[in-house]
Amino acid sequence: MFDIPHTQKFVKKQLSNCQQLNYNRFRWWRWYEAKNKPLGYKADFREKIFNGDFDSSCYGWQAYLCEHMLNELEVECDYDIAKFNEKGAVLKARRKRLWEDYDKDEIDRLENLYTHFVKNFNITKEQVIEECLKCSGEIIDLYYIIEDKYKKQFKVSRRGRPKKVI
Repeated sequence: MFDIPHTQKFVKKQLSNCQQLNYNRFRWWRWYEAKNKPLGYKADFREKIFNGDFDSSCYGWQAYLCEHMLNELEVECDYDIAKFNEKGAVLKARRKRLWEDYDKDEIDRLENLYTHFVKNFNITKEQVIEECLKCSGEIIDLYYIIEDKYKKQFKVSRRGRPKKVI
């Protein structure tokens, strides 16, 4: 039924890096969440990269696991559609919601990454996209490439009383 690019063993290995969740009636479709909580807005950009704030979302792996389970259920039901629809209704709903969460989360992470590059370096969003397309490594590799190519902006603290102008 589903053509899944990864084996079930590989998907479970990827999910072993995530923390298993207890049942939550408001988010019942989620099984796992990222182990590391995202760092706050005051944290250094490089620290956020090392923390995994911009890594791929775990919802995609959960959706792949759900698709593997649906494939197994289809074989178990001997390809009887009525029986499969009855037993797999919850798994189908879970899969749909996981893919929606994955799409939303990936867009947010990518926009956040672009924003951090623009904020920390003298670079535009279009230049960041261009550098992303050229880079074939990890996010930290992209960070070092952009750091070498463009100068880093140093922020001046705006807290406290402003200096007198005489």
